Amino acid sequence: MVSAHEEIEVKYDVAPEAAPPDLAAALRQVPGADERGLREGDLGEADLSATYFDTDDLRLAAAKVTVRRRTGGADEGWHLKTPAGDGARTEQRVPLGRAVRTVPVALRRLVEDVTGGRPLVPVARVDTHRRTRTVLDAAGTRLLELADDTVEARRLLPLEGAGEASGAVQRWREVELELVDGEREVFDAVDAGLRAAGLRVAATGSKLARVLAGGGDEDPAPRAAPDEDAGEDRGEARDEDRDEAAADEAVRAPGPAAGPARRPGRRSGTRRVRHAGPRRTDLTARSRAGDVLLVHLAEQVQQVLDQDGRVRRDEPDSVHKMRVATRRLRSALRTFQPLLSAPTKPLRDELRWLAAELGAARDAEVLRDRLVRSVASLDVPAQEQPADPAATGAVPALVAEQLEGDYRTAHDRVLAELDSERYQSLLDALQDLVEAPGLTDRGRRRAAKVLPRRVAKTFEGLAGLVEQADRAGTGAERDELLHEARKAAKQVRYAAEAVAVVFGKDATRFASAVTDVQEVLGEHQDSVVTRQRLRDLAASAPPEVAFAYGRLYAQEEAHAAASEADFDEAWDAVRAKRLHRWLR
Repeated sequence: MVSAHEEIEVKYDVAPEAAPPDLAAALRQVPGADERGLREGDLGEADLSATYFDTDDLRLAAAKVTVRRRTGGADEGWHLKTPAGDGARTEQRVPLGRAVRTVPVALRRLVEDVTGGRPLVPVARVDTHRRTRTVLDAAGTRLLELADDTVEARRLLPLEGAGEASGAVQRWREVELELVDGEREVFDAVDAGLRAAGLRVAATGSKLARVLAGGGDEDPAPRAAPDEDAGEDRGEARDEDRDEAAADEAVRAPGPAAGPARRPGRRSGTRRVRHAGPRRTDLTARSRAGDVLLVHLAEQVQQVLDQDGRVRRDEPDSVHKMRVATRRLRSALRTFQPLLSAPTKPLRDELRWLAAELGAARDAEVLRDRLVRSVASLDVPAQEQPADPAATGAVPALVAEQLEGDYRTAHDRVLAELDSERYQSLLDALQDLVEAPGLTDRGRRRAAKVLPRRVAKTFEGLAGLVEQADRAGTGAERDELLHEARKAAKQVRYAAEAVAVVFGKDATRFASAVTDVQEVLGEHQDSVVTRQRLRDLAASAPPEVAFAYGRLYAQEEAHAAASEADFDEAWDAVRAKRLHRWLR
């Protein structure tokens, strides 16, 4: 469901070392400021991360249209901004979903006249540390906001003459004045006061225009890393890259391989994987297929070990990252079982158990955050919710309180399992697998001869499930088949990413296309699960919260329909012959 509002703002260039603008002094430029009780407020600080999308030839930018996905802050979501005349812009929003690389169909349709139907791809990433102050009237209404932004950005599109390397990191500071619920005259007066104090209007009207133009202070771009998304949400890729780099160093560390006997100091926080095989950087298509697999397994085992302490401390995203590592392990063992001499089903069963325990906590966390965020975005009239709880934050707080218990219960259970003998035995078995492996004849053959066929086999399974879903029509049977297809897509993606170290862009492009399929199917499944949970929650919720749940249920029905449209497009894209040539 798309919501829209008019946006009026002005940006100013500010030196990195400059003092914060004097908002109080600028307020004195507003006629009758004292009589109206105008005063300054502080909304605190926040970290925002935005990925901007455009066609590969930047048609949206040429039309002064922007599409972005932003996390962090009160208005996180998908945003479409279009010119509205007189310096204003119209901003239309769609709530965040699972998908991070696929622009919601509702927004794509709104820009088709500009894009001509060309695909929208990530073109820039902008990370912002923001301090926000506000202008309030006597009633506490927010009239204006003044944001002081420290920005770090990077162009993601290939640069002319630079192959596929992304642009250099650009850093700058800017201040943004935005009209919220005030009058244009107040905005203009404060703008004049800020300019009189020495602020100058920015040379570019948006952060995207600046990064695409190459403005800001630049640092050399780092050497490109493999396009490997270690999480279900690519918005977490930077944290996961750091985790994987640490795991890679641990995997390379020299030392004697431990035998299958119980290890001293078995606490997971003290464990390190010691893989005696080749390093990731030494692998090629001529390497043994089993060696490629074992490097991948060792990295994921180390990820489980590294996240253990973070899960115990309840650090953000730790449960998610640990769960993803267990899923990658289980998926790799299933896909590439013919390369290993020992049966891995008992180990896969134990990984399924651990993923299920982690999943209960993760699913409760995702549902809580999804509903709190969605409720907060609802524009509920005061007469329908006494004292306007949506505006005061009461409804989101009540939703969070109702769902927080589910998360805490699930997380406490995870902690109990991490202290269990069963979990420690699973870690022993995983380390034994990567430190003292046995390979079959197929595992000792060249990677180029073995691995693409294994990936192709997983895709055949996915295609079969999609065909079944198409035949099922609509309803619960189709929903269940699409859920199974999502899990199959995840296996295909994980398989392709596991071998990307030797098959390069062919594998990463294929994995990226499959990820788009997985994400839109994940959004569809999230909507199915959320609607089921909304029915249950509404039965025991206070009236104002139950009313909000009813509105969210209607939103989720719209999300499900939009995600099916997105899926059709993503599925057509992933079947392109050029993506499958390396699998033959």
